[in-house]
Amino acid sequence: MEKFVVKHRKLILIVAALLMIPSIFGFLNTHVNYDMLNYLPESTETVIGQKEMLKDFGKGGFSMVIAKDLPAEQEAILENKIKEIDHVDNVVGFGSLTDAGIPAEILPDEIYDTFTEGDETLIAVFFDTSASADETVTAIKEIRNIMDGHVYVSGMSAFVTDLRELSESEEIFYVIIAVALAMIVMWVLLNNWLAPVMFIISIGVMILINLGSNIIFGEISYITKALSAILQLAVTMDYSIFLWHSYREFSAEKNSDVNRAMEKAVKATLGSVVGSSATTVAGFIALCFMSFTLGIDLGLVMAKGVILGVIGSVTVLPALILTFDKVLKRCDHRSILPSFDKLAGWIVKLSPILILIFVAIIPPFFYGYRQANSDVYYTLSDSLPKDMDFAIANQKLSDDFGLENVHMILSRADLPQAETTAMTDEIKSVDGVKSVLNLESILGDKVPFEVLPDGATDSLKSENWEMSLVVSEYHVATDEMSEQINSINNIIKSHDEKAMLVGEAALTNDMVDITSVDFAVVNAVSIVAIFIIIAVVMRSISLPFILIAVIEAAIFVNLGISYFLGQRLAFIAPICISTIQLGATVDYAILMTTRYNRERLAGCDKKEAAKIAIKTSVPSIIVSGAVLFAATIGVAVYSRADIISSLTMLMARGAVISIIAVPAFLPPLLILADPLIIRTTLGMKKLTKGSSK
Repeated sequence: MEKFVVKHRKLILIVAALLMIPSIFGFLNTHVNYDMLNYLPESTETVIGQKEMLKDFGKGGFSMVIAKDLPAEQEAILENKIKEIDHVDNVVGFGSLTDAGIPAEILPDEIYDTFTEGDETLIAVFFDTSASADETVTAIKEIRNIMDGHVYVSGMSAFVTDLRELSESEEIFYVIIAVALAMIVMWVLLNNWLAPVMFIISIGVMILINLGSNIIFGEISYITKALSAILQLAVTMDYSIFLWHSYREFSAEKNSDVNRAMEKAVKATLGSVVGSSATTVAGFIALCFMSFTLGIDLGLVMAKGVILGVIGSVTVLPALILTFDKVLKRCDHRSILPSFDKLAGWIVKLSPILILIFVAIIPPFFYGYRQANSDVYYTLSDSLPKDMDFAIANQKLSDDFGLENVHMILSRADLPQAETTAMTDEIKSVDGVKSVLNLESILGDKVPFEVLPDGATDSLKSENWEMSLVVSEYHVATDEMSEQINSINNIIKSHDEKAMLVGEAALTNDMVDITSVDFAVVNAVSIVAIFIIIAVVMRSISLPFILIAVIEAAIFVNLGISYFLGQRLAFIAPICISTIQLGATVDYAILMTTRYNRERLAGCDKKEAAKIAIKTSVPSIIVSGAVLFAATIGVAVYSRADIISSLTMLMARGAVISIIAVPAFLPPLLILADPLIIRTTLGMKKLTKGSSK
């Protein structure tokens, strides 16, 4: 392969350039999903209920609209204007009920109180498309424009609208910031001004191909779109740096021309990065074992990106380097990295103390790690800035109407009125239920539906289902809400076994149950997969335990810091960071351990082998970790979307912690476990007893 790359470098660059054309098309035409609740398993009853409501009832997305300072006679007019907007299926409000032919005098005071508060009016708006559909987003924007400054729109559809606008306005800056900071780090730490530009071009081509090829999945999540380019840049930069160092090393050999040097460099890079990239891929693939399918979305895209990163480092990058070799040679400069001889000596000398520190920090930070995993937030609205339209509308709903959430119940349309009335009365008695809106609560069981004008019941009844709206005073994803959902489910099932409770709170409640199991599964899968890869690459049974222990301790510290600082994380953050940090930074430990084993086999005693491993590996670890830190810290500081900000902050902090943890704790552990390593690692048993001292 290496001969082909060198011989056909122009062809490689032409093919890479041509591949960018369909990649741009694929990138622009890959749909982005902004609704996290869409990633719940299809078999979940709440998901089935949502689809049934869209299919049979014609209602998908849902929003609560607050109209302010409207005269009474304007309420019905406003509701009719909203109803005329494309993809608005129906509206339910005090004005629409009376306008539909239901006499105002028969409406209970409870209904009036539900929809009005002072000079504000509440309107429930249903869309005939899903909460995150493009058509729904457009409709939300039109509703806001009807009476600018007098209309507030809340609900999942409004959240998706604001999240989409925020993400689209920030995403380009994520890439710009990540690239700029990564370039600065490489200019400072590497020995050439132009080489980092070559790395960015090569990786940029692979990132674009990765993003473009996502069209095969149909759609990706906004988290995947926002993070995939940054992560691919950060975790695959190592491969480019390794090829560069190998090329310069082979170029310096006597009687070596650039073509032969590059052939050797490509061969050496492939041999080294396959094992390294395998652990990173395994970390991302582990996310695919989540029942909450956002993990599959992010995992597949990033695993594909890492593989493309490897391919780019041994094809596009060598072609670029050879093409611009003469210019590159004129751009050399000294790296600021010092010699690490003294650091290596101190670490080896202080090995017993460092092992004690390692053992001492695990219990408190493991406790913090467990608490950080359990004390996460699931309320998606909490991930947006408080000054956005959606957040302002939500706060008004809570403050002015005492409304935190609205459940929707689908019950059989042929259920007797008396049965539905009894069910409604029981639901009203549930803690935290402010009111229940359905035909029975509006008319009671004494007014037959048949006497109402045609169309008067269309808002709340279809051929197969009757819909009830339950106004809740409890916040989404709280213990009180979970108890309320369970109570309502028990009531509706006792009256109608086919009845379903749907809505944001019910879907979020299912998400809490599912992802709490997912974390344990994903963590176990990633550890087992990476354990096997390390065991195969290192040909050892004992070394995987040691290497994973060091990186897991770094993960404990990372998440533990969040807990001790009082930083509450989004539910997806601990799951993702545990696998990403393990997969991306275990390479540091593999690099150092490989050098340690090599020096032991060369005849060095364990302390001398540890010193050599430290001083030769630390520069590469610092450069790699610094690039990961630089590519993520800027995004963490810049992004106003908390999920993106917290994930990138964890990655940046995890890189720094791993940079410290691997040199500080791994060599002392290798020295301590040296006799065991010799007995359990293929090829090392030939070491004499004397050399193990």
